[in-house]
Amino acid sequence: MAHLTTPAVFDGHNDVLLKLYRAGGPAAADGFVTGLEGHIDLPRAAEGGFGGGFFAIYVPSEIDLDDKFDQMNQPSYDLPLPEPIDWEDALPVALNQTAILFRLEELGALRICRSAADIRECLNSGTMAAILHIEGAEAIDPELNTLDVLYHAGLRSIGPVWSRTTLFGEGVPFRYPSDGDTGGGLTDHGLRLVKRCNELGIMIDLSHLNMAGFWDVARHSDAPLVATHSNAHAITPHARNLTDDQLDAIRDSDGMVGLNFAVAFLREDGQMADTGIDQMLRHLDHMIGRLGETRVGLGSDFDGAMVPSEIGSISGLPAMRAAMGAHGYDDALIEKLCHGNWLRVLEKTWGA
Repeated sequence: MAHLTTPAVFDGHNDVLLKLYRAGGPAAADGFVTGLEGHIDLPRAAEGGFGGGFFAIYVPSEIDLDDKFDQMNQPSYDLPLPEPIDWEDALPVALNQTAILFRLEELGALRICRSAADIRECLNSGTMAAILHIEGAEAIDPELNTLDVLYHAGLRSIGPVWSRTTLFGEGVPFRYPSDGDTGGGLTDHGLRLVKRCNELGIMIDLSHLNMAGFWDVARHSDAPLVATHSNAHAITPHARNLTDDQLDAIRDSDGMVGLNFAVAFLREDGQMADTGIDQMLRHLDHMIGRLGETRVGLGSDFDGAMVPSEIGSISGLPAMRAAMGAHGYDDALIEKLCHGNWLRVLEKTWGA
């Protein structure tokens, strides 16, 4: 199966920085090189043909995970959202996770990429490529000074919200069945954030925005619309998934969507329970049908979600490639889904 480690996978979302933050911060980064519990580390990257992706900075709220899992195994659910987090509390956490990524680069585990050309060089050399990404903009101040500073540190992608409310807008709850029409859209601060991201060439991630916020970005952004880790609402009617109208808007902007591996967003019943790669292919088929073959990729949510056991971690990515081939996807389409489409949309968004 060695050939199934190619083409390399460039992935739309992972939460390994949060895992390392909880394990001790930059001092815990060595474990990434030698091997970690969870989904992503350097040894398994080689085993699975993982070329890199978006490394998310995420400021956690206290959540009872056992209660969350119990609720998400009910026929319907609506999890209460955590309280907003103040900028003064969020910034030190974000800086700690940024420092973790810099430490990983110092260790030679990866390279922080600031252009599509950087990513191409990494894929060609076998170096793990990392995009510095923010999931939930709590660490960005109203004047956007932090945004400018982090941009110069390497930030190239940001989601204005996770699911809890921020200064910039509202996110979608963990609600099933539901669509994303759950509240108000972007605030005035959120509209200024979109404008400044467009000026800098920072990609705006739509994955956790509610429907009103999605359409605000669609109206006000001059960049391709991108959802880094979302699925098809037509198959799984979860608030986190995208309706066909949203998928069509992404297509019309020449943007893209990364397939989320989280089981609750894959299963038709929205349950937090195992599912097969066949269900992932159903979502891929639907999104390719709406968006076209050049606007769909992978956005695993590794180290931030329960993923199908047939994959398990990045070392299981060969099973995904094999399933795509068996499903009838040709080599050219598989390469686009694995990394080519991400390179295309990032080049268009960043201008290089």
